[in-house]
Amino acid sequence: MATGTLGQAALTAATDTTVYTVPSSTTATFSFSVTNTGSSVSVIKVAIAATGTPTAEEFIEYDVPLASGDVLERTGLVASADKNLVFNSTHNNVIVNVYGYEA
Repeated sequence: MATGTLGQAALTAATDTTVYTVPSSTTATFSFSVTNTGSSVSVIKVAIAATGTPTAEEFIEYDVPLASGDVLERTGLVASADKNLVFNSTHNNVIVNVYGYEA
């Protein structure tokens, strides 16, 4: 079972990106940070979803403006087996890091 860094990605604009998937028969406890390294405000969406294409009820953050140099962090999240942590940004130059452990 993994501990520490569970996933990392540089997002592509307007594209749903699965950064981490909880393995089968596992529960994950995790935190994530989203960092805008670009020069423009990016609008961020985050979901814990059954697939790589989230439905409306799966979003935990929706249309959150993230200014240049800002960071969005969420801690203490828990997801069950086979769930996907999916991110979307309106611009490139947005970096995602997911940290935690699986049990």
